[in-house]
Amino acid sequence: MDLDRPIPASAPIRQPSESALVVRRLLSRIGFYLFVVIVGAYFALPMVWLVFAPFDAHPTLTAAPPSAFTLGNFPDLLKDPYALPSLVNSVILAVATMVLVVAAAAPAAYALSRVRIPGRDLLLYVLLLFSSVVTGTAAMVPLFLLVFDLGLINTQVGVVLVLAGGLIPAGIFILKDFVDSMPKSYEESARVFGASSFQILRDIVLPYARPGLAVIAVWVVVNVWSNFLIPFILLRDPGQLPAAVVVYNFYTEGGQANLRLLSSFGLLYSIPVVAMYLFVNRRYGFRFYGGIKG
Repeated sequence: MDLDRPIPASAPIRQPSESALVVRRLLSRIGFYLFVVIVGAYFALPMVWLVFAPFDAHPTLTAAPPSAFTLGNFPDLLKDPYALPSLVNSVILAVATMVLVVAAAAPAAYALSRVRIPGRDLLLYVLLLFSSVVTGTAAMVPLFLLVFDLGLINTQVGVVLVLAGGLIPAGIFILKDFVDSMPKSYEESARVFGASSFQILRDIVLPYARPGLAVIAVWVVVNVWSNFLIPFILLRDPGQLPAAVVVYNFYTEGGQANLRLLSSFGLLYSIPVVAMYLFVNRRYGFRFYGGIKG
């Protein structure tokens, strides 16, 4: 082996040119936007159908402008004696459950955030786990027996208590993160001036955690608004049923949908939730970072 032989220099690694990098970035950006457009169109098609179908005299499952524009679908819908009352029932159940969940979750989240007790985090995670797993059909039999023993069958109070009981643990878990982010110096300053725990909760903690309360309120309303099983099981009077249950009145016994009435009712059914979203989005923007609006 010739040790005096010089080692040949390795060939330089060719770096991609600046124009190639620009083209690559442009293609990746176009591909990303194309993917977003396809996914957005997939989710937007049902919304387009919901906007057009209620004003079509002969609606189909196609998301297209009305072939024969009409406003007669809504008067026909109002002939159903349970259509509008069901929307009112949904509002009552959603608002009552939201108030109960927020009123229970706020002090509980504050206590769990500030009081140091053994097994605090374990208790919180167990409550969240059981509220997420033991729900729906798995818990309907014991829930029905409990509500029956309390004499609350066929009452909206029983439905509100059951719905709130399933949502409170997750509400506490969500709100606790907002309370954890609040500096303790705020509370210490208030205590120096003689504020009680209730005054601190009312005047300092709740205003600071207002975005978190808005998150819980919207989340509870959406969950209650779309809940079908619990009202269907616990309520017997058709006049007390919410819209999520009454919507099935627009199907025949064979499962055939009356698209004229179903689309009209679906549009009315979605307006309160959309209005709530627009209001909260304008007020808070849904930009929450540790309890602080960004």
